[in-house]
Amino acid sequence: MEKKLMPEDGIAGKFISTCKDENGILNAIEFHNHENFNFAYDIVDVLGKEQPDRLAMLHLSNEKEERRFTFKDIMEGSSKAANMFVNLGIKKGDRVMLVLKRHYQFWYSIIALHKIGAIAIPTTHLLVQHDFEYRFKAGNVTAIVATGDNGIPEIVDAADKGTVKIKITTGSGREGWHNFNEELEKCSAEFPKPADYSCGKDPMLMFFTSGTTTYPKITVHNYLYPLGHFITAKYWNRVNRDGIHLTISDTGWGKALWGKLYGQWLCEAAIFTFDFNSFSAKEILQLIEQYHITTFCAPPTVYRVMIRLNMKKYDLSSLEYVTTAGEAMNAEVSCKFTEATGLPVMEGFGQTETTLIIGTLDGMTQKPGSMGKPNPLYKVQLHNQDGSEVKRGEIGEVVIDTSAIPNGLFCGYYNDEERTNMVWYDGFYHTGDTAYEDKDGYFWYVGRVDDMIKSSGYRVSPLEIEDEIMKLPYVLECAVTSVPNPIRGQEIKATVVLTEDKQPSEECKEEMFSFFKKNIADYKLPKIIDFVKELPKTISGKIRRAAIKDADWNDKK
Repeated sequence: MEKKLMPEDGIAGKFISTCKDENGILNAIEFHNHENFNFAYDIVDVLGKEQPDRLAMLHLSNEKEERRFTFKDIMEGSSKAANMFVNLGIKKGDRVMLVLKRHYQFWYSIIALHKIGAIAIPTTHLLVQHDFEYRFKAGNVTAIVATGDNGIPEIVDAADKGTVKIKITTGSGREGWHNFNEELEKCSAEFPKPADYSCGKDPMLMFFTSGTTTYPKITVHNYLYPLGHFITAKYWNRVNRDGIHLTISDTGWGKALWGKLYGQWLCEAAIFTFDFNSFSAKEILQLIEQYHITTFCAPPTVYRVMIRLNMKKYDLSSLEYVTTAGEAMNAEVSCKFTEATGLPVMEGFGQTETTLIIGTLDGMTQKPGSMGKPNPLYKVQLHNQDGSEVKRGEIGEVVIDTSAIPNGLFCGYYNDEERTNMVWYDGFYHTGDTAYEDKDGYFWYVGRVDDMIKSSGYRVSPLEIEDEIMKLPYVLECAVTSVPNPIRGQEIKATVVLTEDKQPSEECKEEMFSFFKKNIADYKLPKIIDFVKELPKTISGKIRRAAIKDADWNDKK
């Protein structure tokens, strides 16, 4: 049966047509008139002119100072920033690092860079000096726009070594640095589109990956990348055009562009941003209640903390839809959140190199712990090591068919053809993540290729054991890894963070071992429990099983 594609409603319909199956679930997407697409001119400026008073962002500073930005404000603010950047010497093709936490100046800056044709490099403020120095050099960074808040000494010390020519900060009084706020107000709110403006397949954005075991790779995206996030926002986040969406993410991470910019504004929906210095789940719940947040997305870590609170204390009735991504969500955590709120947590999976690859999209029935089904934007397969497809129910690596390159897939790693070819070859992009597909076509995350444990001849996924451990009410977080065993080759270890009301003890271990024996198959039983105050994580918040495993294996050698 031929799929009938229809233009989407609103501004997105100029570039995107979609089709739904008989159950109302999205099953096809097509892009048109997009060869010259530039998000800044085609979305932000058009909305600024056609819907000038529509709310684009409700912003709270760390001190709870409230600012409301309309699309006209974003259009004019980004044009001022573009004029300021050009006046300071930033030009098309330059690489500009943005280290702006959740400051409102981030949105002005990134849209301004799109208008100029300079390449934006969003980066977290949590790095130390040598991290910045590496990134400046590896990315050939021309200019930096940085926060004036705490953390800037690390940035300043790295930038002042002379590798960065143009330095701008939201603070003041820094020798050799331009003041963003002061210089912005001197500039015109009009920035005419250049005749040779950047668009389509031109490079637009660069992201450094987490780099947990090697130096970070630099992912490059083009101007078609924002279009790939339409599905992320409308069919996964399910943003409400007349509501307000909150994604928990620092602007230095790719997840911010999933949930705090492109897709949401393609759907003409407002975003909520809280520029906090330290995370508090209680505070986030209070803000959801106070500002009537309608859609919410956060990493599993946030949900793990929330379910340990008395969520009944908060009026969350404004919430219509909640989602999660960043790492696998334990089914137990998902179910407890649903029990407290009545809302299923719709999981999604993607990478810095992609948009949403797999997700529980609008109209799908949620299966707690499942990633959902492939986004119709991507042709997803599960492969064996020899490149053949696995049978349904078998574990395989998630790969994307690139015979037709989808909008949203990265262009490659910057100045690193060798590493690009290591993951993109034979017509497929290899994610390095494994999963299996159930009888209903839902995908279930298993782990990174290197996370798999081989014990007593069996291949074991750490996630399925972690799911069971998280059922214990006094377990806040856990990570399952292997340790060497002279007979079995490997045995299984659980590294556990307890809640504040439970103390580590031998009695606690015995209680946990007793639970394991009743609920976990013998070949998957953890033989070792290690209590810790916190798990090693990447600076983006993902649990680093590899760090635990490396410490154990290197200690035994």
